[in-house]
Amino acid sequence: MTDVPRGARPDGGPSQTDAHGAHLAEGIDPYRNPRRTAGGGARPSAAKRVVLAGLRWTSLRLRLVVVFAAVALTAAVSASGIAYWLNREAVLTRTQDSALEDFQQEMQNRAAELPLRPSEAELQSTAELMAGDSPGYSVLLIGTRDGGKPIVGVSDPDAFTMDDVPKSLQNAVNDKQKVTSGNKYPYHVFWQRVERGGTPYLVGGTRIIGGGPTGYLFKSLDQERTDLNSLAWSLGIATALALVGSALLAHAAATTVLKPVQRLGEAARQLGEGRFGTRLRVSGGDELADLSRTFNKAAESLQKKVADMSAREESSRRFVADMSHELRTPLTALTAVTEVLEDEADSLDPMIAPAVTLVVSETRRLNVLVENLMEVTRFDAGTARLVLDDVDVADQVTACIDARAWLDAVDLDAERGIMARLDPRRLDVIMANLIGNALKHGGSPVRVAVRTEDDWLVIEVRDHGPGIPEDVLPHVFDRFYKASASRPRSEGSGLGLSIARENAHIHGGDITAANVPDGGAMFVLRLPRDGAEAAEGDRDQDPGEEGDAP
Repeated sequence: MTDVPRGARPDGGPSQTDAHGAHLAEGIDPYRNPRRTAGGGARPSAAKRVVLAGLRWTSLRLRLVVVFAAVALTAAVSASGIAYWLNREAVLTRTQDSALEDFQQEMQNRAAELPLRPSEAELQSTAELMAGDSPGYSVLLIGTRDGGKPIVGVSDPDAFTMDDVPKSLQNAVNDKQKVTSGNKYPYHVFWQRVERGGTPYLVGGTRIIGGGPTGYLFKSLDQERTDLNSLAWSLGIATALALVGSALLAHAAATTVLKPVQRLGEAARQLGEGRFGTRLRVSGGDELADLSRTFNKAAESLQKKVADMSAREESSRRFVADMSHELRTPLTALTAVTEVLEDEADSLDPMIAPAVTLVVSETRRLNVLVENLMEVTRFDAGTARLVLDDVDVADQVTACIDARAWLDAVDLDAERGIMARLDPRRLDVIMANLIGNALKHGGSPVRVAVRTEDDWLVIEVRDHGPGIPEDVLPHVFDRFYKASASRPRSEGSGLGLSIARENAHIHGGDITAANVPDGGAMFVLRLPRDGAEAAEGDRDQDPGEEGDAP
């Protein structure tokens, strides 16, 4: 029996060695990127890579989950890819080796027994016997007639013809190689993987040494492809499950890690709200526990410093309050004396009258200063309270101006019927300070306009003086602020605008100051038309609570 060796692939490249010492070549593979083989296929372009850059994540939990998921996805895809590649090579190699070995054995057992010039019937009968009943497996035998013309026998002419055999494979099979010490046979078995109609096939071929027919096999690899597709789906599902599992694991890990951080954030928020007794529960000895201890030490130090500052501030406030209170009794006596002296000023010696006038003026100024200090002390202590009443704002402002004899110097623009619920006494203090400041430091006429904006009462006080210097504007409501250091003494106490603003704040409103483009300064008072909410909130306001952060 003539031995039919299995040979190297048609292009003479590296190959696998079989048990007979012959070579089994690699061919065109429809399961992976095609490479250049005997068929001369073109190498396709590389897979596109998408790089996501410049993304800014604001959530630490989201970043942890994404990192965990990315690592898990990379590991799962790598493991699945390696597993798929190894299984694919094993499946295809096993199927290919088995088919080629069977084909080689059939060529030796059956085709080699044919006469040198077989008939077409003999070739077809032998091809059918070689193909057997295997589905998707066909054999084609080519013999030579007496005239040298080829004769073909096919097991299934509808499934396999010479047109299905690549030219490069035909040339490799018919190429007689030189017998050397490294190449014992002139002919070998060659193969290629091809695709027809979307179905992959293995095409192999060889010829009988010493004369005889040339044979080709045509085996479908559709079952192997189905198996590999099932494997790919299984690996894909496993990868998806791994990704979901990693995301859940990352979420659990993030919750464990971020819970102390959230507690720290909540404690910091409470500390910022003035709850200086806030502390974190410390457990364990890791970095987060050290951070909690450091926070507790910082909070304790801050609480101590704030307590010391509060104590000093309270002491200063008590001193001012006590001093103001103690001054009221002698001031009352002084005021009575100055009133008597003022009544008798006309009958006094002309040399003494100016001194008496100065004493009266300074006594009144001191009395105003003491009253203002008492009011400031009540604001600082948080004991100032609103006494609300429903008032007609136009009537209230008119009464304020009339009581101080300013009707001729003030232009009032206010419609009657604008009602607001507020503290009449505090509104009178606000308006007296604003209008008095405009008359004293601005220029006549002073215009007062009253209007409403939704649920807000807006009162504008404008003068026609030189305006307020830009560097002074931010400080006009500061206590005892003097616009000029060279003129530290003035008729006012330096507390009027500050007290006016505090009275606006206790109503839930505010006062702003600005210069008018065409000259003069304007103070704008904004108060809620219903001060009940501000009064209720003022009564319910308590010092910051102490406790542990959750």
